[in-house]
Amino acid sequence: MCRIFISADPELYRCRSRSLRLSGVATSIRLENLFWQVLEEIGARDGLSVAQLITRLYDELAEAGGDCANFSSFLRVSCGRYLALQVSGRIPADTAVPIRSLDADWVLAGEKAARPTAFPASSRRMGIAQATS
Repeated sequence: MCRIFISADPELYRCRSRSLRLSGVATSIRLENLFWQVLEEIGARDGLSVAQLITRLYDELAEAGGDCANFSSFLRVSCGRYLALQVSGRIPADTAVPIRSLDADWVLAGEKAARPTAFPASSRRMGIAQATS
């Protein structure tokens, strides 16, 4: 099992920092290269640079009352959700289709339907969340 994961290109999990401004404040975000690649793809779908995408996500998260304190983790989760929604068919794999053109309610309805209603007892005891398939 582990060979599947340990054979990943080390460049994918090497971290890189990028500096940008969020709400007028200069900041730096450190993520693994894999996540930067996914953010580049998401942004490119709507003609946005990574900095523009991150700024938009930050502003919309703050506007919605979300927790911006752990923003790097939010970005990682966003990337994982994007990939999972592609696998489920809720976000087209064709990157020429802009994210802004999608019906958010339809996309999110599919995500909610795929969530498990209960986790196995052993996973709950260990604090492990079950991944959706």
